[in-house]
Amino acid sequence: MSHWPLRREDITRPAYRSLAQAMAAAIDAGSLRSGDRLPPHRDLAYQLGLSVQTVSRAYEELIRADLISGQVGRGSFVKSGPRETVEVPWFRAPADRPPIDMSMMTPVRLPLIAQAWRDSLHRVADRMPDPAMYSFRPRQTMALYGGMAASWLARCGMVVPAQRILITNGNTTAMQVALMSAGEPGDEIATESSTCHTLAPACRYLHLRLRGIAGDARGMLPDALRAAARSGRVTAVFLLPSGAGPFARIMDRERREELALAARETGLTIIENDALGPLSPRRPPPVSSFAPDCSFYFTGLSKSLSPGLRLGFLTMPESLAERALNRHQAMAWMATPLMAEIASDWIDSGMADDLLAAQRVELAIRNRLAQRILGAEATGFPHGLHRWLPLPPGIDEQDIIHRALREDVALAPGSGFSVIDSVAALRICLGGPDLQELERGLNVVARLVSPPRH
Repeated sequence: MSHWPLRREDITRPAYRSLAQAMAAAIDAGSLRSGDRLPPHRDLAYQLGLSVQTVSRAYEELIRADLISGQVGRGSFVKSGPRETVEVPWFRAPADRPPIDMSMMTPVRLPLIAQAWRDSLHRVADRMPDPAMYSFRPRQTMALYGGMAASWLARCGMVVPAQRILITNGNTTAMQVALMSAGEPGDEIATESSTCHTLAPACRYLHLRLRGIAGDARGMLPDALRAAARSGRVTAVFLLPSGAGPFARIMDRERREELALAARETGLTIIENDALGPLSPRRPPPVSSFAPDCSFYFTGLSKSLSPGLRLGFLTMPESLAERALNRHQAMAWMATPLMAEIASDWIDSGMADDLLAAQRVELAIRNRLAQRILGAEATGFPHGLHRWLPLPPGIDEQDIIHRALREDVALAPGSGFSVIDSVAALRICLGGPDLQELERGLNVVARLVSPPRH
Protein backbone atom coordinates (compact mmCIF):
# COMPACT_ATOMS: atom_id res chain seq x y z
CA MET A 1 0.00 0.00 0.00
CA SER A 2 1.74 3.19 -1.17
CA HIS A 3 -1.03 5.56 -2.30
CA TRP A 4 -2.18 8.85 -0.81
CA PRO A 5 -4.70 9.90 0.41
CA LEU A 6 -5.64 6.82 2.39
CA ARG A 7 -9.05 5.21 2.58
CA ARG A 8 -10.85 3.77 5.58
CA GLU A 9 -10.47 0.24 4.22
CA ASP A 10 -6.66 0.68 4.19
CA ILE A 11 -6.53 0.69 7.98
CA THR A 12 -6.26 -2.57 9.93
CA ARG A 13 -5.71 -3.23 13.63
CA PRO A 14 -3.78 -2.03 15.52
CA ALA A 15 -4.88 1.14 13.77
CA TYR A 16 -2.03 3.44 14.84
CA ARG A 17 0.61 1.07 13.46
CA SER A 18 -1.33 0.43 10.27
CA LEU A 19 -1.69 4.18 9.69
CA ALA A 20 2.00 4.83 10.38
CA GLN A 21 3.10 2.03 8.05
CA ALA A 22 0.75 3.18 5.28
CA MET A 23 2.04 6.75 5.50
CA ALA A 24 5.67 5.54 5.54
CA ALA A 25 4.97 3.49 2.40
CA ALA A 26 3.41 6.53 0.71
CA ILE A 27 6.49 8.60 1.56
CA ASP A 28 8.81 5.88 0.26
CA ALA A 29 6.81 5.59 -2.97
CA GLY A 30 6.77 9.34 -3.52
CA SER A 31 3.02 9.69 -3.13
CA LEU A 32 3.85 11.95 -0.19
CA ARG A 33 6.79 14.16 -1.11
CA SER A 34 9.40 16.03 0.91
CA GLY A 35 7.87 19.19 2.33
CA ASP A 36 4.25 18.07 1.93
CA ARG A 37 2.03 19.27 4.75
CA LEU A 38 0.06 16.48 6.40
CA PRO A 39 -3.58 16.83 7.43
CA PRO A 40 -4.24 18.05 10.98
CA HIS A 41 -4.81 15.18 13.43
CA ARG A 42 -8.51 15.91 13.78
CA ASP A 43 -9.12 16.13 10.01
CA LEU A 44 -7.34 12.84 9.26
CA ALA A 45 -9.13 11.15 12.15
CA TYR A 46 -12.49 12.21 10.68
CA GLN A 47 -11.55 11.06 7.15
CA LEU A 48 -10.47 7.61 8.30
CA GLY A 49 -12.97 7.06 11.10
CA LEU A 50 -10.29 6.98 13.79
CA SER A 51 -9.81 8.68 17.12
CA VAL A 52 -7.62 11.75 17.34
CA GLN A 53 -5.42 9.84 19.84
CA THR A 54 -4.82 7.08 17.26
CA VAL A 55 -3.71 9.58 14.62
CA SER A 56 -1.50 11.38 17.14
CA ARG A 57 0.20 8.10 18.06
CA ALA A 58 0.82 7.28 14.38
CA TYR A 59 2.36 10.72 13.81
CA GLU A 60 4.60 10.19 16.86
CA GLU A 61 5.82 6.89 15.35
CA LEU A 62 6.67 8.67 12.10
CA ILE A 63 8.50 11.46 13.95
CA ARG A 64 10.59 8.84 15.81
CA ALA A 65 11.38 7.18 12.49
CA ASP A 66 12.61 10.58 11.20
CA LEU A 67 10.06 10.55 8.38
CA ILE A 68 8.04 13.62 9.37
CA SER A 69 8.50 16.68 11.58
CA GLY A 70 6.00 18.49 13.76
CA GLN A 71 6.20 22.27 13.93
CA VAL A 72 4.24 24.06 16.62
CA GLY A 73 1.67 26.39 15.11
CA ARG A 74 2.35 25.21 11.54
CA GLY A 75 1.51 21.50 11.50
CA SER A 76 3.27 18.29 10.44
CA PHE A 77 5.41 17.95 7.31
CA VAL A 78 7.19 15.21 5.39
CA LYS A 79 10.86 15.74 6.13
CA SER A 80 12.97 17.14 3.33
CA GLY A 81 16.49 16.10 2.48
CA PRO A 82 18.16 12.76 3.21
CA ARG A 83 17.10 10.92 6.36
CA GLU A 84 20.11 9.43 8.04
CA THR A 85 18.31 7.95 11.06
CA VAL A 86 17.55 4.26 10.68
CA GLU A 87 14.91 2.84 13.00
CA VAL A 88 16.51 -0.36 14.27
CA PRO A 89 14.58 -3.13 16.03
CA TRP A 90 17.18 -3.73 18.70
CA PHE A 91 17.47 -1.79 21.94
CA ARG A 92 20.13 0.87 22.35
CA ALA A 93 21.06 0.39 25.98
CA PRO A 94 22.02 3.40 28.11
CA ALA A 95 25.60 3.37 29.29
CA ASP A 96 24.75 3.51 32.97
CA ARG A 97 22.69 0.33 33.37
CA PRO A 98 22.28 -2.03 30.45
CA PRO A 99 19.27 -4.36 30.72
CA ILE A 100 19.06 -8.06 30.00
CA ASP A 101 19.53 -7.56 26.28
CA MET A 102 17.50 -10.10 24.31
CA SER A 103 17.16 -7.80 21.29
CA MET A 104 20.54 -8.42 19.62
CA MET A 105 21.16 -11.65 17.72
CA THR A 106 24.64 -12.72 18.81
CA PRO A 107 26.33 -16.02 19.62
CA VAL A 108 26.77 -16.98 23.26
CA ARG A 109 29.67 -15.25 25.02
CA LEU A 110 31.71 -18.35 25.76
CA PRO A 111 35.05 -18.11 27.63
CA LEU A 112 36.47 -20.18 24.78
CA ILE A 113 36.00 -17.22 22.40
CA ALA A 114 38.27 -14.93 24.45
CA GLN A 115 40.86 -17.69 24.69
CA ALA A 116 40.70 -18.22 20.92
CA TRP A 117 41.41 -14.54 20.27
CA ARG A 118 44.36 -14.48 22.67
CA ASP A 119 45.95 -17.62 21.27
CA SER A 120 45.36 -16.62 17.66
CA LEU A 121 46.79 -13.12 18.04
CA HIS A 122 49.99 -14.60 19.48
CA ARG A 123 50.31 -17.08 16.61
CA VAL A 124 49.50 -14.50 13.94
CA ALA A 125 52.00 -12.03 15.39
CA ASP A 126 54.79 -14.58 14.96
CA ARG A 127 54.05 -15.39 11.31
CA MET A 128 52.13 -12.51 9.76
CA PRO A 129 52.57 -12.85 5.97
CA ASP A 130 53.90 -9.82 4.10
CA PRO A 131 50.83 -9.48 1.82
CA ALA A 132 48.59 -9.12 4.88
CA MET A 133 50.70 -6.19 6.07
CA TYR A 134 51.75 -4.51 2.85
CA SER A 135 49.45 -5.51 0.02
CA PHE A 136 46.98 -2.96 -1.30
CA ARG A 137 45.70 -5.18 -4.09
CA PRO A 138 42.27 -6.76 -3.53
CA ARG A 139 42.91 -9.70 -5.84
CA GLN A 140 46.10 -10.58 -3.98
CA THR A 141 44.20 -10.67 -0.69
CA MET A 142 41.52 -12.84 -2.28
CA ALA A 143 44.16 -15.20 -3.62
CA LEU A 144 45.78 -15.46 -0.19
CA TYR A 145 42.57 -16.39 1.66
CA GLY A 146 40.35 -17.90 -1.02
CA GLY A 147 41.12 -21.46 0.07
CA MET A 148 40.13 -20.65 3.65
CA ALA A 149 36.87 -19.12 2.45
CA ALA A 150 36.10 -22.14 0.26
CA SER A 151 36.73 -24.44 3.22
CA TRP A 152 34.21 -22.57 5.38
CA LEU A 153 31.63 -22.39 2.61
CA ALA A 154 31.89 -26.16 2.16
CA ARG A 155 30.80 -26.53 5.80
CA CYS A 156 27.69 -24.56 4.81
CA GLY A 157 26.89 -26.79 1.84
CA MET A 158 28.29 -24.47 -0.86
CA VAL A 159 31.09 -25.98 -2.92
CA VAL A 160 32.45 -23.31 -5.27
CA PRO A 161 35.87 -22.49 -6.75
CA ALA A 162 37.90 -19.86 -4.91
CA GLN A 163 37.80 -17.47 -7.88
CA ARG A 164 34.03 -17.11 -7.45
CA ILE A 165 34.31 -16.10 -3.79
CA LEU A 166 34.53 -12.48 -2.68
CA ILE A 167 35.84 -11.90 0.86
CA THR A 168 34.17 -8.93 2.54
CA ASN A 169 34.14 -7.13 5.88
CA GLY A 170 31.07 -8.99 7.11
CA ASN A 171 27.61 -9.90 5.92
CA THR A 172 26.36 -6.33 5.58
CA THR A 173 28.98 -5.49 2.98
CA ALA A 174 28.28 -8.74 1.16
CA MET A 175 24.56 -7.96 1.05
CA GLN A 176 25.19 -4.46 -0.30
CA VAL A 177 27.44 -5.80 -3.06
CA ALA A 178 24.86 -8.42 -4.04
CA LEU A 179 22.03 -5.85 -4.15
CA MET A 180 24.12 -3.40 -6.17
CA SER A 181 25.04 -6.15 -8.62
CA ALA A 182 21.59 -7.71 -9.03
CA GLY A 183 19.46 -4.59 -9.49
CA GLU A 184 19.31 -1.11 -10.95
CA PRO A 185 17.56 1.91 -9.39
CA GLY A 186 13.80 1.42 -9.67
CA ASP A 187 14.00 -2.39 -9.71
CA GLU A 188 12.13 -4.49 -7.16
CA ILE A 189 13.62 -7.05 -4.77
CA ALA A 190 11.22 -9.80 -3.72
CA THR A 191 11.41 -11.02 -0.14
CA GLU A 192 9.32 -12.72 2.53
CA SER A 193 6.62 -10.92 4.51
CA SER A 194 9.16 -10.32 7.31
CA THR A 195 12.86 -10.19 6.60
CA CYS A 196 16.29 -8.91 7.65
CA HIS A 197 15.91 -5.47 9.29
CA THR A 198 18.84 -4.02 7.30
CA LEU A 199 17.34 -4.92 3.91
CA ALA A 200 14.78 -2.10 3.76
CA PRO A 201 17.23 0.77 4.45
CA ALA A 202 19.80 -0.79 2.10
CA CYS A 203 17.24 -0.94 -0.71
CA ARG A 204 16.01 2.56 0.03
CA TYR A 205 19.49 4.06 -0.28
CA LEU A 206 20.13 2.11 -3.48
CA HIS A 207 16.76 3.25 -4.87
CA LEU A 208 15.49 -0.30 -5.02
CA ARG A 209 11.97 -1.28 -3.94
CA LEU A 210 10.94 -4.21 -1.77
CA ARG A 211 8.10 -6.50 -2.83
CA GLY A 212 6.72 -8.71 -0.06
CA ILE A 213 5.79 -12.22 -1.26
CA ALA A 214 3.15 -14.39 0.39
CA GLY A 215 4.29 -17.52 2.20
CA ASP A 216 3.12 -20.39 4.36
CA ALA A 217 4.58 -22.27 7.30
CA ARG A 218 7.35 -23.63 5.01
CA GLY A 219 8.42 -20.24 3.68
CA MET A 220 7.92 -18.19 0.53
CA LEU A 221 5.43 -19.62 -1.98
CA PRO A 222 7.11 -20.39 -5.33
CA ASP A 223 3.97 -19.62 -7.36
CA ALA A 224 3.59 -16.27 -5.61
CA LEU A 225 7.20 -15.49 -6.53
CA ARG A 226 6.51 -16.42 -10.16
CA ALA A 227 3.46 -14.17 -10.26
CA ALA A 228 5.39 -11.23 -8.82
CA ALA A 229 8.25 -11.72 -11.27
CA ARG A 230 5.85 -11.61 -14.21
CA SER A 231 3.92 -8.57 -13.04
CA GLY A 232 6.53 -5.93 -12.29
CA ARG A 233 10.19 -4.98 -12.23
CA VAL A 234 11.30 -7.74 -9.87
CA THR A 235 14.89 -8.64 -10.70
CA ALA A 236 16.01 -10.57 -7.62
CA VAL A 237 14.68 -12.53 -4.66
CA PHE A 238 16.19 -12.16 -1.18
CA LEU A 239 15.94 -15.27 1.00
CA LEU A 240 16.73 -16.20 4.61
CA PRO A 241 16.02 -19.94 4.54
CA SER A 242 18.35 -21.21 7.24
CA GLY A 243 17.16 -19.83 10.55
CA ALA A 244 18.49 -16.27 10.53
CA GLY A 245 15.16 -14.76 9.43
CA PRO A 246 12.69 -13.31 11.93
CA PHE A 247 10.53 -16.46 11.95
CA ALA A 248 13.53 -18.59 13.06
CA ARG A 249 12.57 -21.14 10.40
CA ILE A 250 14.72 -23.63 8.52
CA MET A 251 13.20 -24.20 5.12
CA ASP A 252 12.89 -27.81 3.96
CA ARG A 253 14.82 -29.11 0.96
CA GLU A 254 11.80 -29.46 -1.32
CA ARG A 255 10.77 -25.81 -0.90
CA ARG A 256 14.37 -24.72 -1.50
CA GLU A 257 14.47 -26.63 -4.77
CA GLU A 258 11.08 -25.19 -5.81
CA LEU A 259 12.23 -21.62 -5.17
CA ALA A 260 15.47 -22.19 -7.07
CA LEU A 261 13.45 -23.50 -10.00
CA ALA A 262 11.04 -20.55 -9.84
CA ALA A 263 13.96 -18.11 -9.92
CA ARG A 264 15.50 -19.89 -12.91
CA GLU A 265 12.22 -19.93 -14.83
CA THR A 266 11.57 -16.23 -14.33
CA GLY A 267 15.15 -15.01 -14.76
CA LEU A 268 15.54 -13.79 -11.18
CA THR A 269 18.83 -13.51 -9.33
CA ILE A 270 18.82 -15.24 -5.93
CA ILE A 271 20.38 -13.34 -3.01
CA GLU A 272 20.66 -15.78 -0.11
CA ASN A 273 21.59 -14.59 3.37
CA ASP A 274 22.96 -17.43 5.50
CA ALA A 275 24.20 -15.40 8.45
CA LEU A 276 24.24 -18.36 10.86
CA GLY A 277 26.42 -20.47 8.57
CA PRO A 278 26.89 -24.05 9.76
CA LEU A 279 25.44 -23.53 13.27
CA SER A 280 22.62 -25.96 12.51
CA PRO A 281 24.36 -29.26 11.71
CA ARG A 282 21.50 -31.05 9.89
CA ARG A 283 19.97 -28.51 7.55
CA PRO A 284 19.33 -28.87 3.81
CA PRO A 285 21.78 -27.43 1.26
CA PRO A 286 21.47 -23.72 0.47
CA VAL A 287 18.92 -22.62 -2.12
CA SER A 288 21.86 -21.24 -4.10
CA SER A 289 23.39 -24.69 -4.41
CA PHE A 290 20.44 -25.66 -6.65
CA ALA A 291 20.95 -22.64 -8.93
CA PRO A 292 24.58 -21.48 -8.58
CA ASP A 293 24.62 -19.83 -12.01
CA CYS A 294 22.05 -17.22 -10.91
CA SER A 295 22.79 -16.89 -7.17
CA PHE A 296 24.60 -14.66 -4.75
CA TYR A 297 25.09 -16.53 -1.47
CA PHE A 298 26.76 -15.04 1.57
CA THR A 299 27.64 -16.04 5.09
CA GLY A 300 29.97 -14.72 7.76
CA LEU A 301 31.67 -15.58 11.03
CA SER A 302 30.24 -13.03 13.49
CA LYS A 303 26.98 -14.92 14.20
CA SER A 304 28.49 -18.37 14.50
CA LEU A 305 31.94 -17.79 16.03
CA SER A 306 32.54 -14.31 17.47
CA PRO A 307 30.83 -10.94 16.95
CA GLY A 308 34.21 -9.23 16.60
CA LEU A 309 35.31 -11.43 13.70
CA ARG A 310 33.83 -9.22 10.97
CA LEU A 311 34.46 -11.29 7.87
CA GLY A 312 32.02 -12.41 5.18
CA PHE A 313 32.16 -14.71 2.17
CA LEU A 314 30.08 -13.93 -0.93
CA THR A 315 29.76 -16.44 -3.76
CA MET A 316 29.01 -14.87 -7.13
CA PRO A 317 27.37 -16.17 -10.31
CA GLU A 318 29.92 -16.20 -13.10
CA SER A 319 27.85 -13.80 -15.22
CA LEU A 320 27.86 -11.13 -12.50
CA ALA A 321 31.24 -11.78 -10.85
CA GLU A 322 33.14 -8.94 -12.51
CA ARG A 323 30.29 -6.54 -11.78
CA ALA A 324 30.29 -7.58 -8.11
CA LEU A 325 34.07 -7.19 -7.82
CA ASN A 326 33.85 -3.69 -9.25
CA ARG A 327 31.02 -2.72 -6.89
CA HIS A 328 32.97 -4.03 -3.90
CA GLN A 329 36.13 -2.16 -4.84
CA ALA A 330 34.18 1.07 -5.28
CA MET A 331 32.47 0.66 -1.91
CA ALA A 332 35.02 -1.04 0.37
CA TRP A 333 38.13 -1.72 -1.76
CA MET A 334 38.98 -4.98 0.03
CA ALA A 335 38.48 -6.97 3.21
CA THR A 336 40.76 -6.22 6.17
CA PRO A 337 43.64 -8.73 5.86
CA LEU A 338 44.18 -9.01 9.63
CA MET A 339 40.59 -10.26 10.10
CA ALA A 340 41.12 -12.76 7.29
CA GLU A 341 44.39 -13.90 8.85
CA ILE A 342 42.72 -14.54 12.22
CA ALA A 343 39.84 -16.36 10.55
CA SER A 344 42.31 -18.49 8.61
CA ASP A 345 44.16 -19.33 11.82
CA TRP A 346 40.93 -20.41 13.54
CA ILE A 347 39.80 -22.55 10.62
CA ASP A 348 43.19 -24.15 9.91
CA SER A 349 43.90 -24.88 13.59
CA GLY A 350 40.50 -26.47 14.22
CA MET A 351 39.52 -23.73 16.69
CA ALA A 352 36.58 -22.72 14.48
CA ASP A 353 35.13 -26.22 14.69
CA ASP A 354 35.67 -26.30 18.45
CA LEU A 355 33.81 -22.99 18.80
CA LEU A 356 30.98 -24.25 16.60
CA ALA A 357 30.60 -27.38 18.70
CA ALA A 358 30.60 -25.36 21.93
CA GLN A 359 28.01 -22.94 20.55
CA ARG A 360 25.74 -25.80 19.52
CA VAL A 361 25.85 -27.33 23.02
CA GLU A 362 25.07 -24.02 24.72
CA LEU A 363 22.38 -23.01 22.23
CA ALA A 364 20.64 -26.37 22.61
CA ILE A 365 20.42 -25.72 26.35
CA ARG A 366 19.06 -22.22 25.80
CA ASN A 367 16.50 -23.26 23.22
CA ARG A 368 15.18 -26.00 25.51
CA LEU A 369 14.89 -23.41 28.27
CA ALA A 370 13.02 -21.00 25.99
CA GLN A 371 10.64 -23.72 24.82
CA ARG A 372 9.90 -24.76 28.39
CA ILE A 373 9.17 -21.22 29.58
CA LEU A 374 7.50 -19.73 26.51
CA GLY A 375 5.77 -22.83 25.15
CA ALA A 376 5.30 -24.08 21.62
CA GLU A 377 4.07 -20.68 20.39
CA ALA A 378 7.66 -19.40 20.44
CA THR A 379 9.04 -20.98 17.26
CA GLY A 380 12.67 -21.78 16.63
CA PHE A 381 15.11 -24.65 16.16
CA PRO A 382 17.56 -26.42 18.49
CA HIS A 383 20.68 -24.43 17.55
CA GLY A 384 19.09 -21.08 16.70
CA LEU A 385 20.08 -17.72 18.13
CA HIS A 386 16.50 -16.55 18.69
CA ARG A 387 12.82 -17.43 19.06
CA TRP A 388 9.84 -15.79 17.35
CA LEU A 389 6.81 -15.24 19.56
CA PRO A 390 3.53 -14.04 17.96
CA LEU A 391 1.51 -12.09 20.50
CA PRO A 392 -2.01 -13.13 21.47
CA PRO A 393 -4.89 -11.00 20.12
CA GLY A 394 -5.45 -7.83 22.07
CA ILE A 395 -1.87 -7.53 23.34
CA ASP A 396 -0.06 -4.46 22.04
CA GLU A 397 3.49 -5.04 20.84
CA GLN A 398 4.93 -1.69 21.88
CA ASP A 399 3.25 -1.92 25.27
CA ILE A 400 4.98 -5.27 25.91
CA ILE A 401 8.32 -3.84 24.75
CA HIS A 402 8.04 -0.89 27.13
CA ARG A 403 6.81 -2.95 30.07
CA ALA A 404 9.63 -5.44 29.61
CA LEU A 405 12.16 -2.62 29.48
CA ARG A 406 10.91 -1.32 32.82
CA GLU A 407 11.96 -4.73 34.18
CA ASP A 408 15.41 -4.44 32.52
CA VAL A 409 14.57 -6.79 29.64
CA ALA A 410 15.16 -5.54 26.07
CA LEU A 411 13.30 -7.23 23.20
CA ALA A 412 13.00 -6.63 19.45
CA PRO A 413 9.50 -5.83 18.12
CA GLY A 414 8.26 -8.01 15.28
CA SER A 415 7.03 -4.96 13.36
CA GLY A 416 10.66 -3.91 12.85
CA PHE A 417 11.09 -6.78 10.37
CA SER A 418 7.76 -6.53 8.51
CA VAL A 419 7.42 -5.91 4.79
CA ILE A 420 3.75 -6.93 4.45
CA ASP A 421 1.11 -8.41 6.75
CA SER A 422 2.61 -7.10 9.97
CA VAL A 423 1.56 -9.08 13.02
CA ALA A 424 2.35 -8.23 16.61
CA ALA A 425 5.29 -10.42 17.69
CA LEU A 426 8.57 -10.45 19.58
CA ARG A 427 12.00 -11.59 18.40
CA ILE A 428 13.64 -13.00 21.52
CA CYS A 429 17.40 -13.46 21.20
CA LEU A 430 19.06 -16.13 23.34
CA GLY A 431 22.81 -15.59 22.97
CA GLY A 432 23.53 -12.28 24.71
CA PRO A 433 22.71 -12.72 28.43
CA ASP A 434 24.28 -15.33 30.68
CA LEU A 435 22.08 -18.32 31.43
CA GLN A 436 20.72 -16.98 34.71
CA GLU A 437 19.83 -13.61 33.17
CA LEU A 438 18.26 -15.37 30.19
CA GLU A 439 16.01 -17.45 32.41
CA ARG A 440 14.87 -14.35 34.27
CA GLY A 441 14.25 -12.50 31.02
CA LEU A 442 12.24 -15.37 29.56
CA ASN A 443 10.09 -15.54 32.69
CA VAL A 444 9.40 -11.80 32.42
CA VAL A 445 8.27 -12.25 28.81
CA ALA A 446 6.09 -15.24 29.67
CA ARG A 447 4.36 -13.28 32.43
CA LEU A 448 3.80 -10.17 30.31
CA VAL A 449 2.25 -12.02 27.36
CA SER A 450 0.03 -14.29 29.46
CA PRO A 451 -3.67 -13.33 29.36
CA PRO A 452 -4.87 -11.76 32.63
CA ARG A 453 -6.68 -14.05 35.03
CA HIS A 454 -10.23 -13.13 36.00
